[in-house]
Amino acid sequence: MTTGREEFSYDDRISRDFVVATLFWAVVTFLVGMVIATQLFSWRFNFNIPWLTFGRLRPVHTNAAIFAFSANAVFAGVYYSSQRLLKARMASDILSRIHFWGWQLLIVLGALSLVLGFTQGKEYAELEWPFDIAIALLWVVFAINFFATIAKRREKHIYVSIWFYIATILTVALLHIFNSFALPVSFLKSYSVFAGVQDAIVQWWYGHNAVAFVLTTPFLGMMYYFLPKAAEKPIYSYRFSIVHFWSLVFIYIWAGPHHLLYTAVPEWAQTLGMIFSIMLLAPSWGGMINGLLTLNGAWDRVKSDPVLKFLVASILFYGLATFEGPLLSIKTVNLLGHYTDWPIGHVHSGGLGWNGLLTFGMIYWMVPKLWKTKLYSIKLANVHFWMAVVGISLYAIALWIAGVQQGSQALAMDTVTHRLKFPDFMATITAILPYYQMRALGGLLYLVGAVIGVYNLYRSMHGAVQDEKTSAAPLSGKVTGKGHRFFEAVPLAFTLLTLLAVGVASFISIAPTFLASDRAIVDARIKPYTPLEHYGRDIYLREGCYNCHSQMIRPVVAETLRYGAPSLPQESMYDHPHQWGSKRTGPDLARVGGKYPDLWHFRHMADPRSIVAASVMPAYPWLETAKMELGDLSNKLQVMKHLGVPYNDDEVRTAAELAAAQAKQIAANLQVQAAGQGSFVGMEDKEIIALIAYLQRLGKDGVKP
Repeated sequence: MTTGREEFSYDDRISRDFVVATLFWAVVTFLVGMVIATQLFSWRFNFNIPWLTFGRLRPVHTNAAIFAFSANAVFAGVYYSSQRLLKARMASDILSRIHFWGWQLLIVLGALSLVLGFTQGKEYAELEWPFDIAIALLWVVFAINFFATIAKRREKHIYVSIWFYIATILTVALLHIFNSFALPVSFLKSYSVFAGVQDAIVQWWYGHNAVAFVLTTPFLGMMYYFLPKAAEKPIYSYRFSIVHFWSLVFIYIWAGPHHLLYTAVPEWAQTLGMIFSIMLLAPSWGGMINGLLTLNGAWDRVKSDPVLKFLVASILFYGLATFEGPLLSIKTVNLLGHYTDWPIGHVHSGGLGWNGLLTFGMIYWMVPKLWKTKLYSIKLANVHFWMAVVGISLYAIALWIAGVQQGSQALAMDTVTHRLKFPDFMATITAILPYYQMRALGGLLYLVGAVIGVYNLYRSMHGAVQDEKTSAAPLSGKVTGKGHRFFEAVPLAFTLLTLLAVGVASFISIAPTFLASDRAIVDARIKPYTPLEHYGRDIYLREGCYNCHSQMIRPVVAETLRYGAPSLPQESMYDHPHQWGSKRTGPDLARVGGKYPDLWHFRHMADPRSIVAASVMPAYPWLETAKMELGDLSNKLQVMKHLGVPYNDDEVRTAAELAAAQAKQIAANLQVQAAGQGSFVGMEDKEIIALIAYLQRLGKDGVKP
């Protein structure tokens, strides 16, 4: 042993565990994605089973992509690289194990809750309040272990990867906790404390920055570690790294409102989101260039090294996604692309191209090191690479074309008659079904490639499993360095500065929505939902209807001709959470109330093809037999009252009776409208009645611009 150096070993077991978990959840995530991709062009794949419908499986897929596949990949990479960059074993093996097993249990139980219909109805944050608390607690466990390891490090200056990990840990905690504020009704039911415009701003501050600080910053940190390792070359530019980190961390937070262009959100917020989204292009491409230039002199190796192939392709997809995001945030482009499949293609080119390829490249590099072995098959790794690249390319191209066609047809106007060229919404959906099939083919290629990769890696995991031993001199001496080097040597100062950058940007972008609340707009025409309508809204959330239907009519001539007057801020002031949606596989529902008779809705839910022959919507026959459970309806209204919805005490106390009375009236309407063509005796206590009540209420408060 060299004088003054300490021998120790890294905790490689935790990295191995997270690698295995990542591979397992990758296959599960892609498989569920494949199922819902087929459901979009063939309704039969919903199987008329409640827990297998698109509305329930889509949140399973999105949450699995974030919390199962991506998060496990992040943990695998962070645990492996941090120990080596800090020259220290993780502070606590026990905390590492709690983190691992707690996270896997959370994924399983969370997925089960979603397929069973327990959801908050907030995109990318559907998990109910007990799971939100569990996520926060496990994140704290991870954070304590990580920062305690920094405190015991043997390396004075923290490397760029650690900067990105610090930003990730701090910001994800802030985003998740703030967006998850809710009042519980029962063990698996709660309502967001935010509503309407406020909820939309907070939700997309969270939703966009979940992409930023779960799917971007930690993966950039891993890129800065694993790319130089695989290329056996130092990162191209330290100065690029500094500019990349600080500009990205500060600017990204502001960009959320670009998801809400042309909505009821204040114009200033929309403009702010657009400006900062466009500004994001510079730091994002700076990071991409920094990564690619690191390979100067090593490009010949890319041809033969599958690890470098995966890493280079991932960086190129990062560049593509970070160009496409700012492009879609330009208002004129967003007018065409929003509510179409274009953003879905954008998200997947980032998720499968950037995150997926980087993850597999990282794992192909880690497995031989962690298992002290060689990769089972270079040939299979290359097959995996090409199937993944071709698969995600087909996927993205299909949805780019589909999205542009959707947007173009939805906005197309006859210049002579000033009428819609395509008044039938289903005509657009029918036209893009071939692209949905092409998307499914791309997804299938990506899935099969992943299975091949998992097999290859599994066959490689048969070496001598033991923790890597090393030695390093203990940290000593005064803090040295100037400027940024000083902050790198003082992690507490660096962490506080990062928190300040994220916190200030978050406060300025969100706080004004609470000062200029939509509730400040006094409009006596806006009434709370009746108890039965509220119950029906919960069914709407449970079945995931927001995944296909929006409730936001934009101030665009084509939309007002198709759907009615533009949506106003106060119309959703009692919606906890808001239901503006982000995609239209079905038409907007903001003013659907009264447009069709009750019998139309009943038959449409029981068999959509009996109403619209070309419909790809799943059927919901179980709503005709499932009985309403009105026992906790008073508790639900009481919670809503606490949240500011103006129910009086009598309405809260007699909620079940009021709901039953309205349900009887709707059942009687069905009997009359059927005119002897069917019996609706005994339907007054069925869930379909409550859902009809909710749908018939939408847009009927008489609000006009």
